[in-house]
Amino acid sequence: MPALGKHRRPKSVSLGRGIAAVTTGGAVLALPVLGATTASAAPAPAVAEKAVAPVSVAAQANSVTKAAPTKHSVVSGESLSKIARDYSVSGGWKKLYEGNRKVVGENPNLIHPGITLTVGGKAAAPSDAKAGKAGKSAPTADRAASAERADRSARAAAPAAKAAPAAAAPTAYTNDLDGWIKESLAVMAQHGIPGTYEGIHRNIIRESSGNPNAINNWDSNAAKGTPSKGLLQVIDPTFRAYHVPGTSTDSYDPVANIVAACNYAADRYGSIDNVFGAY
Repeated sequence: MPALGKHRRPKSVSLGRGIAAVTTGGAVLALPVLGATTASAAPAPAVAEKAVAPVSVAAQANSVTKAAPTKHSVVSGESLSKIARDYSVSGGWKKLYEGNRKVVGENPNLIHPGITLTVGGKAAAPSDAKAGKAGKSAPTADRAASAERADRSARAAAPAAKAAPAAAAPTAYTNDLDGWIKESLAVMAQHGIPGTYEGIHRNIIRESSGNPNAINNWDSNAAKGTPSKGLLQVIDPTFRAYHVPGTSTDSYDPVANIVAACNYAADRYGSIDNVFGAY
């Protein structure tokens, strides 16, 4: 077989020495047989090359996009329409939403900063293992996630509720004349009983000199068996009649004695401030 691609110069060869016998009616003619004058290799058939159509840059880009979808993390102020425009998504926001429905949820107008969208592909659905671990089917989990996102959005839109003010600590009063009068004034304010610090203090000094255990055993009340007692020298019938709920029932108790006496003075004189002598 001729070697492909080689072409040799033609080479002369001698005539053949053989004789061919040809009979013509019995006569024999001797004719020389002419050999081939030349021998050359047949040209090798050209190997047809298959034309390859050029691939456009856009097609290559689409091929890469399909092979490796782009991940986009949503930031504040973005929408599906904006993201679709930025990435030149074929089909616009609807196509982008279709591929990310499980991530976005049921409302395409509500996307939250921080979620990751798959551009040029379809977002992976939550694995069955995760759904099983949560004890929910995939559709139920999607609805729950959508409801949770809506709830977070509502909480973000609603004004923050003001924290309830801390309960005020109870006021501490000193266990002396000053503390007794101040505590009595606080109780009187709650019950609408008039009186001032000066009016109470003035009458206490006159009646008992500030001694909560003072008792009068020599006046007419004592003669009747109802001696005056305490800081403002109140007899038991008067103390019981004008006792203020929430205070002690002991007429010697400083605060209970002051408040009952002021309640009585308010009923009879308008206020303890109007008392300047025996009452």
